[in-house]
Amino acid sequence: MRKTFLYRLYPTKAQATRLRHMLDECRWVYNALLEQRKVYWEEAEISVSMYAQHQYLPFLKEERPQLSAVHSQVLQNVSQRVDLAFQAFFRRVKAGEHPGYPRFRGVGRYDSFTYPQYGNGAKLNGAQLQLSKVGTVAVVLHRPIEGTPKTVTIKRSSTGKWYVAISCAWEPSALPPHDSAVGIDVGLSTFATLSDGTTIANPRFFRQEEQALAKVSRRHSQLEKGSRARRKHRQAVARVHERVRFRRHNFTHQHSRRIVNRQGTIAVEDLAVNRMVRNHCLSKSISDAAWSGFSELLAWKAACAARRFVRVNPAYTSQTCSSCGNRLPPDKRLGLSERVFDCPCCGLHLDRDLNAALNILALGLQRIGTQSVEAPAFTPGE
Repeated sequence: MRKTFLYRLYPTKAQATRLRHMLDECRWVYNALLEQRKVYWEEAEISVSMYAQHQYLPFLKEERPQLSAVHSQVLQNVSQRVDLAFQAFFRRVKAGEHPGYPRFRGVGRYDSFTYPQYGNGAKLNGAQLQLSKVGTVAVVLHRPIEGTPKTVTIKRSSTGKWYVAISCAWEPSALPPHDSAVGIDVGLSTFATLSDGTTIANPRFFRQEEQALAKVSRRHSQLEKGSRARRKHRQAVARVHERVRFRRHNFTHQHSRRIVNRQGTIAVEDLAVNRMVRNHCLSKSISDAAWSGFSELLAWKAACAARRFVRVNPAYTSQTCSSCGNRLPPDKRLGLSERVFDCPCCGLHLDRDLNAALNILALGLQRIGTQSVEAPAFTPGE
């Protein structure tokens, strides 16, 4: 199993210049290799392989002496990226989709390069990262590396910050077994409701930053297009989005970790978020809630901790009684504004989200075979 550790870099001014230069040279090589594949196919219908482009790199170095400032294996990784782009293109074509042809990268549109072998051009030395052609760069190791380092990727964020991502071969350690089980219903009024009655408030990070984003965006739109001031001010807009992304990422990490540590079985809704955001009234709130990211983190952490994780069909979980299994008829279905579930059969009076979480838990236990659940009562007309 692979695990990636992300650390912040603090290069000096000269080192940052070298890093930017390496990005520009990698971008140039990417475009040159993409052009080679395009021309060979259009003129002679010859498909160029990744290994053939590896052999073409020395000729590019003769044409462009600046490439000597880039580690050789970093340039080979660029040709691998081109090959992966074409593999993805042909895979989507074969699947009947209509993908766009791999595109050339403009200035500022190539933001990372990779040393494919740890120790060959890139290596950690205490709290410093030794990079070939760059030097020794200060790094903040906020957590120790686990496993065996394999690759090192240098990234530049949209705000101009530098990061290193170290991918490691890693074997997870299981948490002690736990018999508890929980169903999780995600929503907008509350971020999540657990079947044990616990609720997680919806922080609405994007909503909190909307005014700040509107202010910087308004200022950005007033600057002349193509001007240096507008290019520089773009980072101010990116900083707002970055702040939202960091806070949301931290929020989902913290709560997913707490749930995995306390529960042995976790059942969640298998939501089609891509279709749900087509509702223009709720798309911003749904995107801000980050349900998909939360679910993916739960699945990853549950797998690493040897917990059972199951996704269930969310259909009618809010319209079915968790006590007797009766499903509300179509003319009495709960609207989004109705927050309490009242069962006309057994008289259950329960919060709508908690009732749904209990149904999700029952479906999850049924799916993994630890509990039998009766089918909901038949309602005419369905």
